[in-house]
Amino acid sequence: MKSGFPYSNDNKRYHTWNYHLNKKFGCKVFKVPINAGFTCPNIDGTKGLGGCTYCSASGSGDFAGNPADSVTEQFHKIKEMLHKKWPNAKYIPYFQAHTNTYAPVHILRERFEPVLSLENVVGISIATRADALGDDVLDYLQELNKRTYMIVELGLQTIFDKTGEAINRGHTYAEFLEGYHKLKERNINICVHLINGLPGETKDMMLKSAREVAKLEPHCVKLHLLHVLKGTKIVQKYLNNEFPLLTLEEYVDIICCQLELFPAKTIIQRLTGDGGRDSLIGPLWSLKKFVVLNEIDKEMQRRNTFQGAKNLW
Repeated sequence: MKSGFPYSNDNKRYHTWNYHLNKKFGCKVFKVPINAGFTCPNIDGTKGLGGCTYCSASGSGDFAGNPADSVTEQFHKIKEMLHKKWPNAKYIPYFQAHTNTYAPVHILRERFEPVLSLENVVGISIATRADALGDDVLDYLQELNKRTYMIVELGLQTIFDKTGEAINRGHTYAEFLEGYHKLKERNINICVHLINGLPGETKDMMLKSAREVAKLEPHCVKLHLLHVLKGTKIVQKYLNNEFPLLTLEEYVDIICCQLELFPAKTIIQRLTGDGGRDSLIGPLWSLKKFVVLNEIDKEMQRRNTFQGAKNLW
């Protein structure tokens, strides 16, 4: 049953990634996560050490390939696994782990170019930080953008610098905006990541982050929840009861309120996150991904609301 939302062909009341890709390419398209062996400026000491406090050793690339393999080997291995679910699909290589523009341009070319020429690859997605976009890197990204469907994913997480310091993000919101606008000036598609439930943040703060990002009108956004994972720095703070984890009900409420703030044309790539079953300390309800998504759908319907319902700018 159609919801009546203009960017939907099912019951969804928000602009899904799957809907966008089907409209653009006329078929199922899935991302193939790759670990290209990069590091981060807040791991190697340039901006900080140890990375973000919630970030796993794989640099948020827990489901990416093995960096000991070449990027093409990783691509083929993961693609074949995903093909069991979607046998007639096309692909977007997703450079996911750590900061994928934090290297000289000749290294970026060595990593990116081999997968772009593979059969049925229709684009590329590059996860990075807004403070790792030198002019030469931007020039290369602009070149790539003319050749393929490209999205640069920026991990903002929150607009509040106090929270950014607490999670060891290593850059300010002002630095994020500088990098964001440099990409925008080159007509490069941007996906902004936000995390709900960061230590010390209230619902009002999470909605303010969403509201400010919505005003930027990014191509797409990812809305995550905070996962506490084994081996991360944030674990001890959680075990010391220094902050609570969101309940499912709280998370669904926040997501529905955030969706109302984003323009209808903004693509929602993600509304929940994946934490490995063996590494996740909490919230354990997040393991039931489809339950979370169904609860969001039901709440949007109960409120009789849609993405963009409160987008007033």
